[in-house]
Amino acid sequence: MKETEIEFKNMITKEEYDQLLQDFNVRPTAIQQLANAYFDTPDFAIKALRSALRIRQHNDAYTCTLKQATSANTSTEINIAISEAQAHALKSEMTTLPTAIATPLAEQGIDIAQITCFGTLRTARVELPYKGGLLVFDHTFYLQQEDYEVEYETEDEREGQLIFQQFLQKYQLPVRHAQKKIARFSAALQAQKGQD
Repeated sequence: MKETEIEFKNMITKEEYDQLLQDFNVRPTAIQQLANAYFDTPDFAIKALRSALRIRQHNDAYTCTLKQATSANTSTEINIAISEAQAHALKSEMTTLPTAIATPLAEQGIDIAQITCFGTLRTARVELPYKGGLLVFDHTFYLQQEDYEVEYETEDEREGQLIFQQFLQKYQLPVRHAQKKIARFSAALQAQKGQD
């Protein structure tokens, strides 16, 4: 299924995250656990296309996603539900990559056989309806690191940006640029490789 995602992100501190959970009366049972495995070629050809390929596990459901940035806050996603067996098979070889994802990659010159899993991260996520959109609080763990972010997903970029700016002001959250999770993960991976 192809869909457009419009989201705004901001990094927050642990203290700010904890305060938001308290302000929004979030119970521990409302925190969802997600696991993402990220894929690319050895020379990061998918990243060079401003795209990302991942498999997300949420409970017992698995989704393979190709995300392609169309602007700073907007991306197009192709999401395909896959089985647990397919998810595990894809981590070792791409021969079972869903056609709806393999075709656009191949059309952009990506050699599907070269795609490998280069890492995983885990996210504790809270999702709340907020002013016509979806407010997301994420606590993410990867490569012996962790970080916190708030996201606002909306269907209208202009209105969403205004709502998000007002949210940051209301909760006294300084504006802190947030790269996408895959970019933060990749930067940490590069830094780790530089230390080896």
